[in-house]
Amino acid sequence: MTATMSLTPAPFPANTPNAPEAITVITLPDEQRINFWPRYFGNVRQWVFLEPQVFSWLDLWSADYQGGVWEFHTLSNGGAFLTPPDCDHYHLFNESNGNEAILSTEATGIAICLMAWSHHACRTHCESMSEHYYRLRDYALPHPESRSIMHLID
Repeated sequence: MTATMSLTPAPFPANTPNAPEAITVITLPDEQRINFWPRYFGNVRQWVFLEPQVFSWLDLWSADYQGGVWEFHTLSNGGAFLTPPDCDHYHLFNESNGNEAILSTEATGIAICLMAWSHHACRTHCESMSEHYYRLRDYALPHPESRSIMHLID
């Protein structure tokens, strides 16, 4: 049995005294892409395998993905992630847990990178890769598509 999620979480009240500061995202211009991997992941064991792993995860999870140029993003908390070529939506199916979701381009990139970062951290036993996972997760949790992202990678 598969389940499709497209729920949006209740927003965290902005006027709450303990509300966390919003994490912001910056899309890197083309001229900064060459330094992305060594700058943000240079201290991660076997970081050169990360980019093809990201592409492979989306290829495995979505028939909508046909290759193309990905965007590189950095987060104000030190995290980073990629997004696939812009598309109205991506229909993703995780065979490992039977869950599926229809996500925006950004949410697709977040879900795919969370999966890739998690698997790479487990495979390499690299603490700095785990930190990248948690930084991206912190950005994903208040995201409008958070429930669908987490359902997919659960």
